[in-house]
Amino acid sequence: MSEQNFSNHGRMHPLYHYVTAPLVVAGLIGSIVNLFKSTPATHYSAALLVIVFLILLFLGAMLRTYSLKAQDRGIRAEEALRHFMLTGKPLDARLRMGQVVALRFASDAEFPALAQKAADENLSGKQIKQAIQNWRADFYRV
Repeated sequence: MSEQNFSNHGRMHPLYHYVTAPLVVAGLIGSIVNLFKSTPATHYSAALLVIVFLILLFLGAMLRTYSLKAQDRGIRAEEALRHFMLTGKPLDARLRMGQVVALRFASDAEFPALAQKAADENLSGKQIKQAIQNWRADFYRV
């Protein structure tokens, strides 16, 4: 794998992002067009098709959200432990989840100071990632 940094750390899951999601959106659009062009005899089945594609769209979004939340909980635990191991102190409670997720890319040498700066200055995840000098790759989150 190539070296990870701020400009290439974003991950896309090809089957989800480039195949499944576009097909569900295309199916939803097609089913809406079908609903508007339906006759009174086919109106009910056309409406059901729209509902099915809406359900698929919501399911896909919820599944993605739930899996990211589970990964976020793991990242928070890992980074809290790492902070405690490096400093002997708990991770600052003012840090939001997005900040902790961004801090996981910081090397051990800069992590404690950057965590303190992020809490004190309320840095965004993007600002934290841009401030990292020695990038610590994470190839596991999708």
